[in-house]
Amino acid sequence: MITPPAASNTRASCCDVLVIGGGPAGSTAAALLAERGYRVTLLEKAHHPRFHIGESLLPANLPLLEKLGVAEAVKAIGMEKWGAEFVSPWHDHIQSFEFADAMDKSMPMAYQVRRSEFDEILIRNASRKNARVVEGCQVQDVDFLPDNAGALVQARHEDGSIETVQTRFVLDASGRDTFLGNRFKAKQRNKKHNSTAVYAHFSGVERNSGKAAGNITIFWFEHGWFWLIPLADGTTSVGAVTWPYYLKTRNKKSLAQFFQETIAMCAPLSARLQHAQLTSPVEATGNFSYMCDHSHGNNYLLLGDAYGFIDPVFSSGVMLAMNSAFVGADTVDICLSHPQRAAAALKKFDAAMRIGPKEFSWFIYRVTNPTMRNMFMEPRNIFRVKEALLSVLAGDVFGKTPIHGPLRIFKGLYYMASLLNFKRTLKAWQMRKHNIRIVDETGSAMN
Repeated sequence: MITPPAASNTRASCCDVLVIGGGPAGSTAAALLAERGYRVTLLEKAHHPRFHIGESLLPANLPLLEKLGVAEAVKAIGMEKWGAEFVSPWHDHIQSFEFADAMDKSMPMAYQVRRSEFDEILIRNASRKNARVVEGCQVQDVDFLPDNAGALVQARHEDGSIETVQTRFVLDASGRDTFLGNRFKAKQRNKKHNSTAVYAHFSGVERNSGKAAGNITIFWFEHGWFWLIPLADGTTSVGAVTWPYYLKTRNKKSLAQFFQETIAMCAPLSARLQHAQLTSPVEATGNFSYMCDHSHGNNYLLLGDAYGFIDPVFSSGVMLAMNSAFVGADTVDICLSHPQRAAAALKKFDAAMRIGPKEFSWFIYRVTNPTMRNMFMEPRNIFRVKEALLSVLAGDVFGKTPIHGPLRIFKGLYYMASLLNFKRTLKAWQMRKHNIRIVDETGSAMN
């Protein structure tokens, strides 16, 4: 229950929809609902522009940007990304993929973006479309009212004042803060995956030439994998996604020293960074693999990372967040305008929220498996399986593209190859089980 603060330091307001968080999910949903005439309040605890990792968009993002009316603004700050490449120490070649070879040829490229710029474009777009956008304002409590009457939301402004907002509907787009997920104890650790990340920005990184200059590169190495993402201003984002035990081996080393030593373990990446200079602090993120046990409730939805996140290897985070906002905006519209249809709309929303994690997670859980590495590094287009795989890499998992038949064949080939190499498969399974274990602050495994 919200406790009323001192009257001299309070204010009150009301709206139809209150959005917690001004990242891609929150800003997109706020813009779409404001466009439809709803009174929308978006509360963001930080100020834009602000740093955020996750700079690689997918081709499936582009239609969403067009619908939002920000495609040209994003193009102006973006680095064209026509494909992806994978580098493996267990193979003697680089494997490149082009999105134009996916099943749907209408989405041949995407962009790499500096997230501080990209996210600001989205939140300013919400403001232009008449959403009330308040930065430097952190939500502290939400009290859902009985009889489906909406909610009271208490938030603290950076000047210390408290605002209580009465709203008909709440959208939690708080990202990894998972505001409502934590409140309802709905956030669950993903028992099938567990990873950490160390990352920074560099200048002077060697880039590919020509059309491939903006491609993302994924480097496998002993303890996980690296990303290398070129940005338009000459900066390059580099990060290591590792098993939790490895991050705990840092001991008393500085994070910067630890990161440089980790990079040195990957010779192809080290070569690309031979003349590079660090241009940002090195940062680390603990386990980011989680899922909430529900996606919605009476008068609220969980969007994007506030619902769940698996792993950044396929750059799906922004696309899934924005897609959840589009589906979420439709759902809110139905719930508020046609309450008799709310149950069906919420059921449809829940199903849509599960599609992305389901499609991507099968690959994510196996991406470091030697059988999967071989299939990525030596792709075949038998029964269009390569085209279907590229469609997944492009984020084309929600449309009408007929990827599911070829993907079933791909998975069948994977299982067949795994059985033919049973000893290697068993060893890899045992190693993965060991790698994803929870590790405490001392580096010891926890049951």
